[in-house]
Amino acid sequence: MSKDNKHTQGSPGDFEDKIDAAMADLEVDPDEEFHDGDFYDEEDADQSEDGDDSFDSWEDEEESDEEEIAEDSEEEYPEEEEYAQDDYEEVSDGDSPDEAEEESEEYEDAEEEAEETGEESASDKELQVELIPPHSHQNRSARRANKSARPTKISYVPISEEELDEKITPIPKKKHKGLKVTGIVAAILAVTAGCAYGAVSYYYSDKFFEGTYINGINCSNKTAYEVEQLIASSVEDYSIEVAARNQETQTISGSQINYRYMSDGEVLNLLKQQKPYEWVRGFMETRSYTTQENVTFDKSLLQSEVKALNCAQAENQVEPENAYVAMDGSEFTIVPETEGSKLKVKEAYKALDAAISGSQTSIDLGSTPDVYVVAAVTSDDPTLQATKDAYNNYTKASITYTFGDQTVTLDGNTLKDWLQFDDKGQLVQDDASFTQHIRDYVAQLASEHDTVGTTRSFNTTSGRTVSVYGSAYGWKIDQESEVAQLTDEIRTGTQTTREPIYSMRANAYGYNDIGSTYIEVDMTDQHMYYYQNGSIIFDSDIVSGDIRYDDRATPPGIFTLYYKKSPDVLRGEKKPDGTYEYETPVTYWMPFNGGIGFHDATWQDYFGGDRYTYAGSHGCINMPLDAAATLYSIIDTNVPIVCFY
Repeated sequence: MSKDNKHTQGSPGDFEDKIDAAMADLEVDPDEEFHDGDFYDEEDADQSEDGDDSFDSWEDEEESDEEEIAEDSEEEYPEEEEYAQDDYEEVSDGDSPDEAEEESEEYEDAEEEAEETGEESASDKELQVELIPPHSHQNRSARRANKSARPTKISYVPISEEELDEKITPIPKKKHKGLKVTGIVAAILAVTAGCAYGAVSYYYSDKFFEGTYINGINCSNKTAYEVEQLIASSVEDYSIEVAARNQETQTISGSQINYRYMSDGEVLNLLKQQKPYEWVRGFMETRSYTTQENVTFDKSLLQSEVKALNCAQAENQVEPENAYVAMDGSEFTIVPETEGSKLKVKEAYKALDAAISGSQTSIDLGSTPDVYVVAAVTSDDPTLQATKDAYNNYTKASITYTFGDQTVTLDGNTLKDWLQFDDKGQLVQDDASFTQHIRDYVAQLASEHDTVGTTRSFNTTSGRTVSVYGSAYGWKIDQESEVAQLTDEIRTGTQTTREPIYSMRANAYGYNDIGSTYIEVDMTDQHMYYYQNGSIIFDSDIVSGDIRYDDRATPPGIFTLYYKKSPDVLRGEKKPDGTYEYETPVTYWMPFNGGIGFHDATWQDYFGGDRYTYAGSHGCINMPLDAAATLYSIIDTNVPIVCFY
């Protein structure tokens, strides 16, 4: 092994650094150094730029190199041998190669001893880098000879330590070294922080986050079991206050009904819903949950406690009162119902059962639906409202009846007297009784103003005053129809002035309702008169019924015409064989009292006088043919017919 190779492989690092620095100072191109065996000199480059011809182009150098290589082709690497010889001469001062090899081994041993003792090695002292001046002819020939495919050894030009100190400068350390250290520290911190975050996340995998509240209990950093233990401990002191109508509040404690907590897994479900890696949120926000506390208690004990409450005792219960309609001044109003305090024990138990199951600490039975017996009729009852409106209409109703110059008024002052009220002023609704009052009122009107069926004093044409009973003429109220209309008007609050509904009407109002237009039949004088507005417009002799027979005598009274017909056949009663007692054709027929009427009687020998006493009719008023024709033409159905003896 040569000293060069030994030095290159085993010399100290600081010496190699100096060599590298010297090479860098000389700006040696590594590619040219190893492949071309030439060095580049900045002065030559400057001269080339200035146009100096001493520096040839690479093409010229290649041509000359080819010539020199051809001349020396028989020699094998002469420069290498020359360089090797020079090296040997420098190291051994003319020793043979074998001796040089021995000296080389001794040199290595000495060098190792120098490293141990801290002394400078012989190679550091003796080996110098041989500086080959650039562009010299000898060096150029060497470069040309080295342009071979085989790599050549590098020859170092020996220089002194002073020159090394001047030429070789230390390579500055890279500026990125600090950044690398910072990055390493940051990575370590990141890994540490990640590990810490993961550890805390693992911690909260079975615990609630900070700031977690369940049913008002702080569950921070607690497991589901610990939370349920806290809930169970709060349940131990459970009690519920029971308020009732007209009674003092009573308390039922949990121990009285064996009240205790039972886990249903809801707390654990809440814990499972939280994500452990979100534990940081617990320090930034508060989470509150409300869970149904799953409790159990003895329902039979609760039933006993409910029955023992003061509000459940019979002596403390009052029945509710229905709302009702009452008269307030001149108007009907609704008096609201009273709640009462009669408890439905079964419903009260259900309400308490639900409240305790929901962990309520108080309950007001007074405001709990269906716990107390309620009034059957409340103030908002539609029927009650309709009754109030109906009876207010009664007070508004005003019906004024007219009877000629007379008037009679029915209003609320009378109507309210027809209503019934109890001792509290509550209206007792009795439609039958109220309707009977209406009937009685109409009947009273009829008795005071009807003239049908009454006897009147009548002044005859002959100057006599007779009493005439009128069973078929006069004023007669249709009581059924009038009751129906009056009832409707009262219920609707009608205000009106009218006549009553009549079934029979007269020509005039008052006791003597015959008026000034009528037909007078004087059966004593056997003569008839037709008065119109107080004046006679027609008169005639007549023949009335045969007074020898009671069933043929013409009855007295006041009547009106039924109808008139011309011609007609008058018949008697029908006999068993289907024939009539008589059949008499007439030209003019005007009935007014059953089968009795005016008609012509051509078979009579004369009219008037006493003929009715022995040759009278079967009850009709017989007239001469021409007189019957005249009466037929002027008679009206509304004209009263007064018959008297």
